[in-house]
Amino acid sequence: MAASATGAGSVPEFIDPMKATPEDCLPEGDGWAYEIKWDGVRTVAFLGEDGVRLQSRNRRDVSAQYPEATSLSGPGAGTVLDGEIVAFDADGRPSFELLQSRINLGSARDVARRRGEVPVVLILFDLLFLEGRDLMAQPYSERRARLEALSLEGPAFQIPRYHRGDGVELLEATRQRRLEGLVAKGLDSPYRPGRRSRNWIKVKNFRRQELVVGGWLPGQAGRAGRIGALLVGHYRDGELRYSGRVGTGFTDAELARLAGRLAPLARTVSPFASDPPVPAPTRRLGQWVEPVLVVEVAFTEWTEGGTLRAPAYKGERLDREPATVVRET
Repeated sequence: MAASATGAGSVPEFIDPMKATPEDCLPEGDGWAYEIKWDGVRTVAFLGEDGVRLQSRNRRDVSAQYPEATSLSGPGAGTVLDGEIVAFDADGRPSFELLQSRINLGSARDVARRRGEVPVVLILFDLLFLEGRDLMAQPYSERRARLEALSLEGPAFQIPRYHRGDGVELLEATRQRRLEGLVAKGLDSPYRPGRRSRNWIKVKNFRRQELVVGGWLPGQAGRAGRIGALLVGHYRDGELRYSGRVGTGFTDAELARLAGRLAPLARTVSPFASDPPVPAPTRRLGQWVEPVLVVEVAFTEWTEGGTLRAPAYKGERLDREPATVVRET
């Protein structure tokens, strides 16, 4: 279910975020608004009597992970906002790689240390409940107007502008700034929790794909004794389909961390389906694991054989359930 209610007439305990449909071209016309696509971690903020609770896409409470974002105030209890946790690089661009250093922390001490080194911002772009009143059936334009009327500002959260018209020019501007892309939202569209709707269309400047780790290859030469490449796939028809090997984009620290994550997941049989087949050399050397880790990968294109060309590791996604990972077209 997309939402789990805590009682009749109350704000749900969980809300699964609405999703955008990936396309190659932006829809145009007077009925569309355009927002920057933020390269971060999707987060729903629940304002209650006891403070702010942050929920990830897979319903994890990540409030302790991003304490600066829990300083959000202004509207009363029963307010729910949709947004994205983002870390900005030195040039002011959202950086998922930089955000990685905040995602995988285990202790409050580590969080406090990294908070000073890599601050995050909660970008807010939708208002779902306002002090207990359900706004999800209202059109996007109305929800956006109410959101902006809250006048939420501060170092750890912000409401970015959205644009009507000139979508193609705006997309080109994001490409020149090396931003991830745009999301087009229908001005009259309701908020449909948990749904991937064509009322929201996303167009990326760079190809990115979330994939499930099903194994790894031992490293050679300078990487001897460590992970050489991750073996990744996506789900189709209930089976994990092999998508290729990812051997670049890792730091030494991330290789060590991934080794620790994968060690207890070892299994003797490949989790990948037979179509497309895992190449024979990879099958011989592959170290198989339970397919529970999700990672994000940048790449140039899909080959005719259904694998990634020139993939590079971007980070682990703790906010995604493996069974929901499919190939984006």
